[in-house]
Amino acid sequence: MQSPVISTRFAGWLRSLGWTLRVGEKTLGPALDLVVRLSIAQVFFVSGVLKAANWDNALLLAASEYPVSWLDPIAAAWLGAGIELIGSALLAVGLGTRAAAFAMAALSLVIQFNYLALDTHLFWAVLLGWYVVMGAGPLSLDAALVRGLSGSAIPYAATAVRLAALTTAGLGPAYRLALRLWLAAAMAAAAGAVLTGVTTPESAALLLPVRTAAHLPAWLLAPGAVLLALGLATRPVAIVLLAGLLGVQMSDPHLSQDWFWMLGFALLALRGAGRLSLDGLLAAALAKRYPAFAGRPDFSLEGLPRIVIVGAGFGGLTCAVRLGTARAKVTLIDRHNYHLFQPLLYQVATASLSPGDIATPVRGLFRERFNTTVLYGEVTGVDKERQEVLLGERRVPYDYLVIATGASHSYFGRDEWGPFAPGLKRIEDATAVRRRMLTAFERAESAADETERRRLLTFVIVGGGPTGVELAGAIAELARLGLEREFRNFDPASARVILVQAGPRILPAFPEALSEQARRALEGLGVEVRLDSRVERIDADGVTISGQRIEARTVLWAAGVASPAARWLGAAADNAGRAKVGADLSVPGLPNVFVVGDTASSLAWNGQPVPGLAPAAKQGGDYVARVIRARIESRRAPGSFVYRHLGTLATIGRKAAVADFGWLRLWGAPAWWLWGLVHVGFLVGMRNRVSVMFDWFWAYLTYRSGTRLITGAGETAQSVAVDTPAPVQAAA
Repeated sequence: MQSPVISTRFAGWLRSLGWTLRVGEKTLGPALDLVVRLSIAQVFFVSGVLKAANWDNALLLAASEYPVSWLDPIAAAWLGAGIELIGSALLAVGLGTRAAAFAMAALSLVIQFNYLALDTHLFWAVLLGWYVVMGAGPLSLDAALVRGLSGSAIPYAATAVRLAALTTAGLGPAYRLALRLWLAAAMAAAAGAVLTGVTTPESAALLLPVRTAAHLPAWLLAPGAVLLALGLATRPVAIVLLAGLLGVQMSDPHLSQDWFWMLGFALLALRGAGRLSLDGLLAAALAKRYPAFAGRPDFSLEGLPRIVIVGAGFGGLTCAVRLGTARAKVTLIDRHNYHLFQPLLYQVATASLSPGDIATPVRGLFRERFNTTVLYGEVTGVDKERQEVLLGERRVPYDYLVIATGASHSYFGRDEWGPFAPGLKRIEDATAVRRRMLTAFERAESAADETERRRLLTFVIVGGGPTGVELAGAIAELARLGLEREFRNFDPASARVILVQAGPRILPAFPEALSEQARRALEGLGVEVRLDSRVERIDADGVTISGQRIEARTVLWAAGVASPAARWLGAAADNAGRAKVGADLSVPGLPNVFVVGDTASSLAWNGQPVPGLAPAAKQGGDYVARVIRARIESRRAPGSFVYRHLGTLATIGRKAAVADFGWLRLWGAPAWWLWGLVHVGFLVGMRNRVSVMFDWFWAYLTYRSGTRLITGAGETAQSVAVDTPAPVQAAA
């Protein structure tokens, strides 16, 4: 009899496999679809341009080189050039894809049988046939317009949409089968030629890409042909064939036809063999026996352990993802419906990025996780005795609780400074800072009094950690480069940016040499760096620093953090209010309550406090998920949590940064490029990564940003510095 534990693990493995296949098809599939379309469109478009540029030669070719018996040469030339130019453009953008692909496929076959038989022409026809049957993928105008067209008043639009869907549903499996058999037949013919030494008949070469199939390694041809024909292990077989062909291509780059073989194998690797295959039969059987393989629930949530995670930051989100396949009922609570990438908040505040670039809706991330529920609301406390999380009037019971609320800015007991010196922990904070900063420049343009203009153009940042350093550098760069020649009554480069640090150096978590590099880089941008300076007073007109009064309308706070977690739990806390946790990140006396990320005070870094960094939060969330799963599954829990420091980075402007990995220290341009790659990689969602890279690239080359908008509550000239933010609360 099969062990229940083995059965559960096997079901979990199948669930993960099915999820991986679905996610891979949804994420990589659209990109591959676009690559195939662009590759074919480029070939046809270039041919069309060459014909249009030398029309006499195009007419000569149509009349003598590849005449079509049933069409006049002049009409054939016009039709061919039109299909190549218009069809390629439509195929590239994915508009009217099926019709364009049909015309281009027909032209490919005419070229193959009336002019010159080449494997390349066959691949054109076969890949274009894919689009006739399957249509364009999500990255196309067809996909963007289909919903609106189906409900529009355009004649026959709804009928065309239904016919397209019926074509894909009815002919899609058959076309996948035909594609597999066609590739397998070519490989089998090539294998026979290799084994017997007999040249493949020309008649076969007209219909099959046998010549280029012979480029594949001989030991792959016969078994690959059999497995493709049967549709058995199609994805791994296609990947192996793709790798073999890639190796051949690298050894001889002149084999351009192999590129189309690669596209065919890539389609099978990502889309699979379809229903008409052994893989399809096996997948149907597995889906029936193990519904999770197809993304359907395979167990009831009734009576299962209840895991509540408070906070959808790095720690909470990682923990929830890791528990997404556990036999448990997971509830993720956050007062926002998005995951925020806090390390780039300063770029929203300084008008380099828009809020949507660094935030991703949470609910969509758990679409495939039926055991996970996302609740939108603000946690106000925890009832330890009844094991319930207080969500306004609602109570959410838990068996295991994970608190990952992050931390808000702290004024060290001087909360009256909050309205005059906003911190930077939320999107609302960033947009408020952006509004205040941009309004200061706008008011300076119309200021009649020179003293008031100087006050408006003075920016003070309190705190010399990474956030403060990055803010100061970004504001200085914006003033000196981004706003150049945009104002008439003053020079934006005359703006004064002051960074205040209470300690003897900025970036105290970095080695002293890197701190010094950062200070020099800031001063090179014109930032005044004041060390060993303490803020004594902040009001609407400025700030007092170590006895010196500085008139400034914009003061920004980047000096401290605080968390309410310890107060909720009645647990011991450090000076910042972070809950002190044990070796397994649980709260002492509450073994089923865990705290991770900036909310926790842990000595898991060789006896030192774990830093408040995104990698630390992710490691903590992953560890707690493993601890909870081990308890649920009655397995031995992992050892004590050990933080693995992956490095610390901070950027100063558009071409300088510092990076400390312990064994490697970088500064200047190399560190800046590394900082950019790391931050793009940590963003959640491909759309955000692409959007941020594009915005950065554009701003880097042009010194211009498209997000310099003043939105939200208006300000008057008398209240530029008094834009009171929402009450300071920890993100939940």
